[in-house]
Amino acid sequence: MDAFTAGILQRIRTTESDLIRARESGDDFLVDVEQAELEDLRRLAAEYGVEVGATSV
Repeated sequence: MDAFTAGILQRIRTTESDLIRARESGDDFLVDVEQAELEDLRRLAAEYGVEVGATSV
């Protein structure tokens, strides 16, 4: 696995965790921010052929 793939997958995992915490805390604004970030990261991964797999978020 190259550095780009490892980095994008780590960022996705971190953002998923942050999104879960935002939902649990009831912070609607932060939920929106984290969801948008996650969508951008998944789009970027898809553009470069990085398979993300199923997620819990």
